[in-house]
Amino acid sequence: MMIRFTAFEESLIKSREGLFQSRCAGLLSPFCRKPLVLGLILFLSFFSSGCRRAGKAASVDPYYMSGGKEQRETLSSLFTLLSREYGQEEQFTLVREIANVYMRRKEYGKLVNFLNSRVRQNPGDPYNSYYLFMAAYVYMQQEAWPVAALYYDLIVKNYPDLMVRGESIHLACLNQLITLIENSERRARYYEELISRFPAKIDLGTSYFMLAQAYEQIGDWPGAIHAYTQFLPYMGTVIPGFPNADIYAKRLVDFNNSSKNWTFENINTLIAAIKDALNSGSISRLRQYQAKVNFFARSWEQEDTGDSGMAEFSLADLMRGRQIHFAENLESGSHANEVYLKTWGWSQYIPTWYLYFRKIYFPLDPEIHGRWEWAGVYYGEKF
Repeated sequence: MMIRFTAFEESLIKSREGLFQSRCAGLLSPFCRKPLVLGLILFLSFFSSGCRRAGKAASVDPYYMSGGKEQRETLSSLFTLLSREYGQEEQFTLVREIANVYMRRKEYGKLVNFLNSRVRQNPGDPYNSYYLFMAAYVYMQQEAWPVAALYYDLIVKNYPDLMVRGESIHLACLNQLITLIENSERRARYYEELISRFPAKIDLGTSYFMLAQAYEQIGDWPGAIHAYTQFLPYMGTVIPGFPNADIYAKRLVDFNNSSKNWTFENINTLIAAIKDALNSGSISRLRQYQAKVNFFARSWEQEDTGDSGMAEFSLADLMRGRQIHFAENLESGSHANEVYLKTWGWSQYIPTWYLYFRKIYFPLDPEIHGRWEWAGVYYGEKF
């Protein structure tokens, strides 16, 4: 006969608004696949009465005695048994039962003190990771997220991993930590550990992208580029909060791997070069000034899908035999990081184009970061 799921353990594996999700399912069920000595629990009333008659009941800290008569008797019996030299699995069963008593009555203070005391007094207990995991859950129940995070971090750093029904407690802790912790440096460390230790148990696409984001936030651009590169084979992964994750990562990686020899130090020099090339009808110079990666050509209403539209963009065909005109001043809507220049005379179907220029955001290379590029074309009149 196997140990049944208790109400406490059932509650542990339920989600809390996404923080306790199915990734922890099974972890907080009984550890052992082989039968345990349930007789220890089943004959508690008989055993405790016998101990009292024999005058050999173990001393129990009054702090832990609470509730009505029946609960106090149950706790007294459980603590008495726990004080005896049973095997680790039997003691684990007793600790669970004591924890369940406090959990049912929401006596969270006593529950956490009991679990912490158990770990402190038995540093070699192989189930200490589980006990601390239960304590972390208690703090989650009370919405004390920072305290819960301290417990999860403590388990990962200082206690051996435990496999429960094929699931790792360290994996569950790391999954909670990346949700609870806002510090980017620590989040990067947790994602690194998830990827290195549990690649088959996690969504690698999401993990690589979020690792790259954490690297960005702490200014580790080589690390970010490497993580985005690792993410590219997983393009198509749906990442909550990042609808354009694929486009963003690919553009950054492609730009990093390019020559970047089309960039200009400032927007005035770039605009002057473009206007001069248009006046002279120099297709070769315009091609020289085009961004060699991430250049787009699309209509105003077309969404940014990551497809540059370069296959449909041929300067030679569109400029042959035509004089292209341009506005003297930049378009309204231009600002410190993006600039639009109206041009016309390109074709009888769509004669007006707006050339789009942007300031380059690339902190990895200070010599390139902040320069300007001709990044694309919008077809048709601006809405």
